[in-house]
Amino acid sequence: MRPIAYILTAAVVGSLCTLWLTASGVPLAFAAPPAAPKARIATGPALTAPGPGINVAIYDLANRSVVNISTVTVQSRSFFMSAVPEPGNGSGSILDKAGHILTNYHVVDGARQVQVTLFNEENFDAELVGADPVNDVAVLKIDAPEDDLYPVTLGDSDHLRVGMRVFALGNPFGLDRSMSVGVISSLNRSLEIRENWIIKSIIQIDASINPGNSGGPLLDAHGQLIGMNTAIATADAHQSAGIGFAIPISLVKRVVPELIAHGRVIRGDIGITHVTVVDDGLRIARLDPGGPAERAGLRGPKAMRRGLVTFEDRSSADIITEVDGGKVATAAEFLGHIENKKPGDAVEVTVLRNGRRTTMRIVLGGETAPAA
Repeated sequence: MRPIAYILTAAVVGSLCTLWLTASGVPLAFAAPPAAPKARIATGPALTAPGPGINVAIYDLANRSVVNISTVTVQSRSFFMSAVPEPGNGSGSILDKAGHILTNYHVVDGARQVQVTLFNEENFDAELVGADPVNDVAVLKIDAPEDDLYPVTLGDSDHLRVGMRVFALGNPFGLDRSMSVGVISSLNRSLEIRENWIIKSIIQIDASINPGNSGGPLLDAHGQLIGMNTAIATADAHQSAGIGFAIPISLVKRVVPELIAHGRVIRGDIGITHVTVVDDGLRIARLDPGGPAERAGLRGPKAMRRGLVTFEDRSSADIITEVDGGKVATAAEFLGHIENKKPGDAVEVTVLRNGRRTTMRIVLGGETAPAA
């Protein structure tokens, strides 16, 4: 039986870009964006159309909120390493009348040019306002007339049930504003979007999504946004297994305001840069000198010297077994405990040192958000 892999569903014209979920990417640094008025994400009344016409009603309600995102990246090819433009496309949802667009980070990662096409075929150059690579979320902005912008209505993903009908809109293979219908197949799936970063509470659906659907909306039977389509299960790079995955709107609601305000998500820094997996937990492989963990008393490998040779004694390093009372056995689990913390928050880390367990309180560092 062939193994099933998970691929992100952005499309690259001609080659159907298959960004493997287990592959790590290069983080994108953002300059702080200029101060802007706080953007409010639109909400609105739920659609209550009953009967077999609900599919049509959902599409009529939401299709103008869906955009096609075209990108151009530059790939180095051939013996002479010539730069070759590579077009790609994905999907997005209009968030507000200010022109903010929600999409996946992998849709625009590395793009030199990004263009957004609205329902009326009008094209606009887009700028990247902010991105959160570890959660695969990005926000773009276009300068479009308010009358052309139809914000999607945000729903609630905290009370979903398996079997609920869902509607996936997007631009599969560049086919504008297509819709497919299905049900929620499972909830609380986990996907490793980037190396050692796992998104939890992923929504699994059987609605057909394909390359180009990435960043598009997943709607409930009221026409409200409950998730963002992001990946499919596939037996190979060109064959969908009929299983799709969407990032829940609860995560999007948490991340997007920070992206609009700061261009990134402000997270706490524990000052542990590398760990290795051992039988008892995670052995500290490297600490930031003078960082929060080192200041709290955690120990990394000890530098030893024999003659002219300097080496590390890793056996002297602490082994992390728990964070805030929760056991950790992988780097992803460890990072998951830290991800939602802010600079100044405290965590309790239990370590195994010389055969004895001890718990230390660490106040997280990191850059704080600028004053409003």
